[in-house]
This record gives sequence, structure tokens and C-alpha cells, in this order.
Amino acid sequence: MTADTRTLGWLTRALQHEFSALQQYLAQATLARLTGDEALAQRLRDEALEELGHAERLMARLIELGVAPNAGTLAPARLGRGVVDFGALNRQLEQNAVVLYQDAADHTRRVRDTGTEALLRELAAEEAQHLRQWLGSAP
Repeated sequence: MTADTRTLGWLTRALQHEFSALQQYLAQATLARLTGDEALAQRLRDEALEELGHAERLMARLIELGVAPNAGTLAPARLGRGVVDFGALNRQLEQNAVVLYQDAADHTRRVRDTGTEALLRELAAEEAQHLRQWLGSAP
């Protein structure tokens, strides 16, 4: 299957985002554990696993389209000044993901790549749910 080059760019950018999110959540989980907040550490590890699942789905789509996945350079993990900053940082991370997936899905709709569009819309909905969870709670 041949894919539009811009679609491949969107998928690669999404993969980079997911690995960056995975790194951020794991780093925050480590910091939370080190400060004695095991409940928050577990929540952050769970978030990391969800992001890993997103990355796996994106990789599968790239491979289906005949491209070897390459996340390239990851954004550094954002820890802020500690546990109190996690909520704000993670809300921003998830908001960025929602916008990324919506923009990417809009592009794939324009080029009539329904398979990739469906994946991106699913991921946008899941990231929107993550965002709502971070909006509804404080670490």
C-alpha cells in the first residue's frame, strides 16, 4: 500500500509524540515514587502504558503502509518543579496530542486514507479522555 508522504509525516510526528509522552510519564512516575507517592506513581505508569499502546498502533499502521517506524528525536520529559506541576504539564501534553491527531485526521480525510483517518480519530478520542482525566484531578 502506498501512502501520501504528508500522511507518513503526520504518523511519524504522532509516533514521536507518543514516545515523548511515554518518557514524560515514566520520568514523572519515578519522581512520584521517590517522593513517596506510590498511588500517583502507579497512575503515571498506567498512563505510560496507554501511550505505549498508542505508539504500537501507530507503528503497525506505518508498517502496513510500507514504512519502517522511526520516532527520531524525542522531546525532553517535563517534570516542572515536582509533583505539584505534573497536572499542568500533562494537561498540556494531552492537549497537544488532541490537536495533533485532529489535524492529522483532517489531512487523511482530504487524501481519502480512511484506514489512517479511523486510527487517528480513535487516538484523538482516547487522548481527549486522558485530557479530561487530567482536568478533573490534581496530582
